[in-house]
Amino acid sequence: MPRSDTSRPSSPYPGRSGAVPGWHVVDVVLILVFAASGRRTHEHGVSLPGVLDTAWPFLLAYALTALAVRARRSPAAPRPTAVVLWLGTVALGLGLRALSGDGVAFSFQVVTLLVLGIFLLLPRALVGALRRRRQRRGSVVDDLPRSKGTP
Repeated sequence: MPRSDTSRPSSPYPGRSGAVPGWHVVDVVLILVFAASGRRTHEHGVSLPGVLDTAWPFLLAYALTALAVRARRSPAAPRPTAVVLWLGTVALGLGLRALSGDGVAFSFQVVTLLVLGIFLLLPRALVGALRRRRQRRGSVVDDLPRSKGTP
């Protein structure tokens, strides 16, 4: 009986992963890290309720953006999925934060744009680069001449 290869994504489409919830979990954790880091930097205390209070506009914005762009179809794709998730999370998150009466100073907007850009784009770019590298290595090995005794 042949063994199934579980190391490959279950989706036959490039950039699409069978582990959709995995990317969303990574993104949510990184948004929480962003909020915790900001609270620590500004000496607001890093408690779970405090972090959630800071993060909720961005978490809600992320969820709404993910639903709107159907991010489950290609969660690992840096373009366009992650770029849209990033910009939607920043724009909607800042808007929700402003509506709730929290500060949205220009410097905070810039930091939010940069940090969430790094957090939401960089992991996907790294995974994509590793996959391409692995594919190139596989194609190089497959193209090597085989000796007469090798099947």
